[in-house]
Amino acid sequence: MNTTAVDRKTISLKRYGIDSKQIHYQLTPSELQSLTLKRGEGTVTDNGVLAIQTGRFTGRAPKDRYIVIDDKTRDNIDWGKVNIPFDSKMFDKLYERVTGHLSSRAAFVRDAYACSDKDHRLNIRVINETPWANMFVHNMFLRPKKKDLQDFREDWLILNAPGFSAFPEWDGTSRSNFSIINFTRRIILIGGTGYTGEIKKGVFSVLNYLMPTEKNVLPMHCSANQGANGDMAVFFGLSGTGKTTLSTDGKRTLIGDDEHGWTPGNTIFNFEGGCYAKVIDISRDSEPEIFDAIRPGALLENVVVSREGTVDYTDGSITKNTRVSYPIGHIRDNDNIRNDAGVKNIFFLSADAFGVLPPISKLTPEQASYYFLNGYTSKVAGTEHGVIRPEPSFSACFGAPFMPLHPTRYAEMLIDKIQRDNTNVWLINTGWIGGPYGTGKRIALKYTRAMVDAVHGEVFEKGSIEFQKDETLGLSSPLSCPGVPDEILSQSRLWESEGQYKAAAKKLMDKFSINYDGI
Repeated sequence: MNTTAVDRKTISLKRYGIDSKQIHYQLTPSELQSLTLKRGEGTVTDNGVLAIQTGRFTGRAPKDRYIVIDDKTRDNIDWGKVNIPFDSKMFDKLYERVTGHLSSRAAFVRDAYACSDKDHRLNIRVINETPWANMFVHNMFLRPKKKDLQDFREDWLILNAPGFSAFPEWDGTSRSNFSIINFTRRIILIGGTGYTGEIKKGVFSVLNYLMPTEKNVLPMHCSANQGANGDMAVFFGLSGTGKTTLSTDGKRTLIGDDEHGWTPGNTIFNFEGGCYAKVIDISRDSEPEIFDAIRPGALLENVVVSREGTVDYTDGSITKNTRVSYPIGHIRDNDNIRNDAGVKNIFFLSADAFGVLPPISKLTPEQASYYFLNGYTSKVAGTEHGVIRPEPSFSACFGAPFMPLHPTRYAEMLIDKIQRDNTNVWLINTGWIGGPYGTGKRIALKYTRAMVDAVHGEVFEKGSIEFQKDETLGLSSPLSCPGVPDEILSQSRLWESEGQYKAAAKKLMDKFSINYDGI
């Protein structure tokens, strides 16, 4: 067995059924980058960043995500199209086939943990088939110190084998790719897809089960940041709605960009140790903090790189879901999160493809529950396999693909916290204005930023700005906002006719009602 690097403990994977002759343990990003290049699996950009392609899958495949059904899960999981049951005996057989596959290849092993709050920490061991996927794990999860690795014992094991293809008729999967969670054996099995996001969302799904049931912690698909006064803001939204972009704010401290827990003690903690940002059309002018985070140690996915190493961030020919992962230290250099001022503002981000929702509106607690359970947005091209243009979509709690429990469990926890702390809740439309996709246009990021800044600055709470209630939607929106043209704040004024707007608004509200009744 060949273990790489001096001063790293020698490990064996035989207890997992893996008999690899070449085991690379806890390599540094530079070592993983070198191995990736040596294996011909990536290129380097002109500023020294590793760029790779994830292959056939450039987004998640939610229809191929399963949970093993057994005595532990049978009566607890919200089974259905999201949480698809998988037979435990079939899992055991597939596990043996995957470990056999990994035994014939080099294994890249990383010990890490999820949850920055030590009281809720989850130790994980990830075994990757490729060095660049192991680099993604280094970037995205929390990194133990060397002394913590000596007695490290994993709570969960993740096997990541993109080169393994399942045979559906033998293995019980729908297709050759799969992501399967086994809560009894505490294993996540991923195969047939190189999309790295499946790794982090597998862990997120586990936490979305464990946190409410064992810790009384609310897990959230959200980004979060903190102001100079300690006030926290939480941004809920599905991929592509702006969680990472809006929470990465030079005037505020980033807590995390995607996954968090809200404790009974009213503190917010990050599940992860890095960020996974979309980079399509990114520039230093539009998103300076994220753009500057793309430096050595970061990992670019599915971007187009010239022979000279120049990245064309406007080129979506591989996918519009181009991504970069990087340790959160690329954005901020300290962990001085105060956790003493509570959550002052919550933002629900929806990319409305119908062009109906106001750019910003303030929600009552009852409306907050309604919109949280509906989780309305539009799937953005490339975020999921097979999506080539924005599609209207409802995803309970703004994260249904990752929620093993019934949505009302999460909603009840959220509303209890909102009412207890008198937290403001805002609905932000980061999608289309003046008409639906194809007719209207997507709202400019600078206007959305200005509205969020106004909320942080308590501009709307000073009483000088009038709010107006939309009769069709029942939503109250400000009539003015610093840095935003007044006409932008009213959808009906941007449409060709008010009649067309009202018809579209009623159609959308009908969709909300139908979806809500089915939850």
